Amino acid sequence: MDLTARISAHFRDAIALHEQCQELLPAPTAAAVDALVMTLSNNGKILACGNGGSAADAQHFVAELVGRFERDRLPLAAIALNTDTSILTAVGNDFGYDRIFSQQVNALGQPGDLLVAISTSGNSKNVIEAIEAAHHRDMQVIALTGKNGGKIGQMLHDNDIHLCVPHDRTLRIQEVHILLLHAMCDGIDAQLLGDF
Repeated sequence: MDLTARISAHFRDAIALHEQCQELLPAPTAAAVDALVMTLSNNGKILACGNGGSAADAQHFVAELVGRFERDRLPLAAIALNTDTSILTAVGNDFGYDRIFSQQVNALGQPGDLLVAISTSGNSKNVIEAIEAAHHRDMQVIALTGKNGGKIGQMLHDNDIHLCVPHDRTLRIQEVHILLLHAMCDGIDAQLLGDF
């Protein structure tokens, strides 16, 4: 296979997955938007976390909320838990890497807040511990996973929302995750700015 054909295959694979997700994920994503808007409307805040590319997605999502998505509006209360290097290195050094997010959820999270937990495998230990901390603090969770949802898919509560991309390759899962996050940003703005 030459390089052009290899790249074309990426487009075909991505299109096929997007079409599959178009059938599976709009309803739970709409539920996620409703949960996010409810949190923000009740003066709650959104905490988000992930590792690697998922950390970048969490940070990107929070930037769209605190700054702006496509239109000007008031800033929305959101924090990416993977961005403060002093906290990450202090907690990682003193307590272990598995607690870098849960320690922050315990410090910052309150009942009525919401955690957006991103893990392509569904098995990231530090994300799992963040979800456990969020549950302990009576916070709702929106989990973005892939594959079969992993351990995260099995630990969510009835009022949590699971957006699981049915694919085994990390890059394809991440591509859909960013679409879902953008759809959530758009849905939040549409509800807050009265597009319905």
